[in-house]
Amino acid sequence: MSDDPRTALLHRVEADQVAFINLQFTDVLGIGKTVTIPVEELPDALDHGVWFDGSSIEGFARMVESDMYLVPDISTYAVVPWDQHQGVTTARLICSVYTPDGKPFAGDPRNVLRRMLDQAAAAGYRFMVAPELEFFLFKTDPNGNILEPHDKASYFDISTDLATHIRRQMARTLQAMGIAVEAVHHEVAPGQHEIDLRYADALQSADHLVTARVALKAVAQMNGLHATFMPKPIAGVNGSGMHVHQSLLDRDTGKNLFADPDDPYGLSALARHFIAGLLAHARGMCALLAPLVNSYKRLVPGFEAPVYISWGRTNRSALVRVPRITAGRYQATRIELRCPDPACNPYLAYTAMLAAGLDGIRRKLPLRDATEEDLFHVDPRARGLTTLPTSLGSALDALREDEVILEAIGPSIAERFLDARQQEWESYRAYVSQWEIERYLAIF
Repeated sequence: MSDDPRTALLHRVEADQVAFINLQFTDVLGIGKTVTIPVEELPDALDHGVWFDGSSIEGFARMVESDMYLVPDISTYAVVPWDQHQGVTTARLICSVYTPDGKPFAGDPRNVLRRMLDQAAAAGYRFMVAPELEFFLFKTDPNGNILEPHDKASYFDISTDLATHIRRQMARTLQAMGIAVEAVHHEVAPGQHEIDLRYADALQSADHLVTARVALKAVAQMNGLHATFMPKPIAGVNGSGMHVHQSLLDRDTGKNLFADPDDPYGLSALARHFIAGLLAHARGMCALLAPLVNSYKRLVPGFEAPVYISWGRTNRSALVRVPRITAGRYQATRIELRCPDPACNPYLAYTAMLAAGLDGIRRKLPLRDATEEDLFHVDPRARGLTTLPTSLGSALDALREDEVILEAIGPSIAERFLDARQQEWESYRAYVSQWEIERYLAIF
């Protein structure tokens, strides 16, 4: 008779000679947090959870409601490859957050995504996603100060690409943690790279993204480099996006519900309604997908980032793109949302995308005609196109007005997310930059 999951995990931990367990979760802004316990405490943690002070975590709880506990997800167990020193091995379990009365904490981003996925499952859908994670590698000096980009290579370059072995090391690290990697390559800008993760259920994919950001930084540091997921670290070159490929499967059969081989774009009516939902809520969810002041330095014309709310196939300036598939491989039919960046909280980002798409399906929103021409060289007003928000401030205003997205993330998350990002926006507005000094000080 096979072991139950709890017993099987304890056997794996013993076989891996694990000494410590990192209990991982995220705050509202998507920053990874960890509570570490000795392995001897693991059985109790599995049975009763691990208590912590939620008032110390960004956006979690006020002082009067601070007690919470972590419930490990046994399926997320993985040994941490970069945290093994002098024979001491550390493993990781991703957790959900619960309140003292045993209920999922409404302010836990992972719980928010699980709730939205449950709604999709009740309608017969399984939400699948595959992110393309872009990032920069910078050189550092012996004191850890960040210097110039690691190389001067460009898209798919070989001879000038100094990080080929580092990307392979990153891929092996992710694979060792159970994260399937589809491809790795150099991106357009100097020092910029991309790692594409394989399609997965949205909850598992979000877990993988949070882990990947930590893992890639750790591998970079071991190589004397700094990895950053800042959307636009260098002016005048492409920023880092996180294009998200997505589709809905039939919950019971696994059939791709987005596929229709008789449609010119290969899209079913369901997929078209889903895209229409994404377009309808693009402005409202943008603050969750591109959450930093810096995000809106990336979403500008001329750098392969979307500006206009449109869709198409060949048009990479569109917000939603329909990638081509090999003839007959209809299960691979998908759509690609191009405005998210790697600084987002993936749990909230996926929640917003799914909520927008399901709203399009529920209301049977019609999909406008595709836009295939380069929008940076035509008058978008003549096409009736609107733009994404041009600043974090306008994105936050749009989120406040989108009832569907607010309901999806819930009032607890909404209040704390909006408050934290509004403070960031106000701080930025009050800051006098070096650009302003150089531009105006001597003239006025």
